[in-house]
Amino acid sequence: MNDDLRAHLEFFGELGVDGVRLEPEWHSRAERQTTVNPAPVEPEVTGEVVETVVEPVGVFTSQVEALDALRVEIGPDCRLCKLHTLGRKQVVFGVGNPNADLMFVGEAPGADEDIQGEPFVGKAGQLLTKIIEAIGMQRSDVYIANVIKCRPPGNRNPEPDEVERCEPFLFRQIDIVQPKVIVALGKFAAQSLLRTTEPITRLRGREYKFRSAILMPTFHPAYLLRNPSSKREVWEDMKRVRAILTERDDS
Repeated sequence: MNDDLRAHLEFFGELGVDGVRLEPEWHSRAERQTTVNPAPVEPEVTGEVVETVVEPVGVFTSQVEALDALRVEIGPDCRLCKLHTLGRKQVVFGVGNPNADLMFVGEAPGADEDIQGEPFVGKAGQLLTKIIEAIGMQRSDVYIANVIKCRPPGNRNPEPDEVERCEPFLFRQIDIVQPKVIVALGKFAAQSLLRTTEPITRLRGREYKFRSAILMPTFHPAYLLRNPSSKREVWEDMKRVRAILTERDDS
């Protein structure tokens, strides 16, 4: 048994995993091909004459095409908030299956992510990959993004004006991918998406409707690195995520 396999088995043992899923649907996710074409929003009728500026609406034949267009729109050097002046190296857009049933949302890129341009690639990202594998899926099966696309200096929490400018891009990613379940990783992501100040200890273990998905808050992998005893709670959350995905596949 090689060291990587032993480490995976030890981690699954800590979670309480006593087996793996063998059903074919947990090893290859069927792709969903949809047309991403936002419905037009009618202006509110107030009795006043309102000049409406009509912007062209992109019509895309797949999630891949729509995400690529959004990436181009954000650009490699976004300047919508002050983070571009505070030392970030690049925009960290998102990664994974554009047709994913399961999406993970974190807070913001860290140092490793800022260098590599991909979310969750450091130690916390490696732990997230193991968590995904624990429910019988691969990292390539899911979609991963952050509330904020640029690294805040010193890994501080994003500030309200930064969230206001960047959050709409995350919402558009969610609307394009159309996941069945969204897992909010950590306090900041959960509080931002749910518009609440409730602590993560009260938010996790509960299910929320968010856009067209079920949102499940849980602890951030970085928190688990500092508090390994909480892995069991995350495992309970992920078992529920797996059950929801199965229920929706069967419906």
